[in-house]
Amino acid sequence: MHDDSDLIDHIHLRLSDFDRGVSFYVAILNALGRGADIRRGRDWLEIGPLYLDQSDNITPPSRLHLCFRARSREEVAAFHSAGLAAGGRDNGAPGLRDYHPGYYAAFLLDPDGNNIEAKLDEQT
Repeated sequence: MHDDSDLIDHIHLRLSDFDRGVSFYVAILNALGRGADIRRGRDWLEIGPLYLDQSDNITPPSRLHLCFRARSREEVAAFHSAGLAAGGRDNGAPGLRDYHPGYYAAFLLDPDGNNIEAKLDEQT
C-alpha cells in the first residue's frame, strides 16, 4: 500500500538562466527551512524530489505551478520576501485564501514565469 508521498518521484524544472533560477530557488528553500537539504552540481540543483537544470535548444524552460508546504505563517512570509529579493515577482501576497478554510499562502512568479506557492494548511 502506498501513501500520498509515493505519488511523485521527482519534478524536473528546466531554467532559461540556470544561475538566476538557482539563486531564486535557494533563497525560497532557505526561507522555508529546507536549505540544508540542497545538493548542487556544476549544472544542476536538487532538493528532495525537485531537480533543476538549464534548458537548451531542444527542451525549453518549464511552465508549471509548484506548491511548497510551509510550517508557519512566518515561513510563508519569509518565502515571499526571499523570493522577491532573489528576482521573483509577486503573484499574491501572504494571506488567507478562500480555496478552503485555513488555506494560508503566498505566490511568486519565478524568473521563468512559473507560479510558485508556499502554503500552510491551518486545518490540519
